[in-house]
Amino acid sequence: MGIVEDFVESWSYLGILIILFGMNVSPILMPPSWLVLASVYVANPSFDPLYLSLLGATGSTAGRFLLTYMSSTGRRFIGEQRKTSLDAIGKYLKSKRYGYFLISFLFAIGPLPSNILFITYGIIKARTVGMFVGFWLGRVIAYFIMISVSPAVFRPFIDLFTNELYGIILFDSLGILSVFIFASVDWQKLIMERKLVFIRPRFRK
Repeated sequence: MGIVEDFVESWSYLGILIILFGMNVSPILMPPSWLVLASVYVANPSFDPLYLSLLGATGSTAGRFLLTYMSSTGRRFIGEQRKTSLDAIGKYLKSKRYGYFLISFLFAIGPLPSNILFITYGIIKARTVGMFVGFWLGRVIAYFIMISVSPAVFRPFIDLFTNELYGIILFDSLGILSVFIFASVDWQKLIMERKLVFIRPRFRK
């Protein structure tokens, strides 16, 4: 992460904001955002963890906003059955008063990669402020905790991702796999009938 460290050294907090924005626009092939922030803090302990968390969450949310918009163009490339399945998520969340806020908040503080969520938001053309507010708040909390404990707890993980590509490849492979599994679930049956059914991929002859 030498390039990141040099960029942060030159641009300080603004550099962190730009980096997190760019990372979260990309749907794949990016290391976890918390890892970048933790690495920056370990290398530069003079940074304030709260400021890092606020800027990181703002950059991440702005990036996911753009990813949502970009993903909406992909709706035309998926089958009708998969569209119906994913639309069921949107209808379910819309029926709950704080549905979008809560699911975004849980994704932000949880272990699941958030690209799954915002790609889905784009495909179902979700348009609500709550999904971004929930994500931003969850990211602030998650980032602050992880940055604060990173010097003692996450040092081995930071070294793994900083010195080797294996960690990044492993994490991204798991992220791609989780996106595939998420998109393969028949959410209409799961929500309406409480049955876990997977949609089989269809190949054109």
